[in-house]
Amino acid sequence: MPALKASARRVLTAAVLAAALGLPLAPAAYGEECKPDDQACLDKEANAKESKEIEEQQKKTQEAAGQADKDIKAAGDKLKECPPDSSSCMGKLTGGKGAAEEKGLEDMTEKIASNETAPTDNAAQAVTSTCESFPGSLPQGSTDPGQSPFPVEQLCSLLGG
Repeated sequence: MPALKASARRVLTAAVLAAALGLPLAPAAYGEECKPDDQACLDKEANAKESKEIEEQQKKTQEAAGQADKDIKAAGDKLKECPPDSSSCMGKLTGGKGAAEEKGLEDMTEKIASNETAPTDNAAQAVTSTCESFPGSLPQGSTDPGQSPFPVEQLCSLLGG
């Protein structure tokens, strides 16, 4: 009996062992059988590898879908516990009151409470600066007492300037 090459011996050993155990031949055996110019064999090997990757990805996708279904069902069960008009119950489901929202509301309330219309303590200064610069911003002839329906001097005197 002629001597077998080492690679052929390994393939035969794997095949005999797989047959004895009732296992199908693994795609890894293709790599040892394929010759560099045997395109059909190389295609089988590539297809087997791609098939394995696709199966693994499908398994991961199915696991993720199963987990998503569980999460959706759990959220639905929690929502059934609360009546739709109960904001306190809904607040408990969402993890309690929103600390960030409450802080923002406090800041806004504080700003509104401390807001004062201008001028606060500088009314005289505001009137004086208005009476000095306002007439210059009016169109030509508006400051003449005979042309203006309401003379600027009268406005400034009413304002206290």
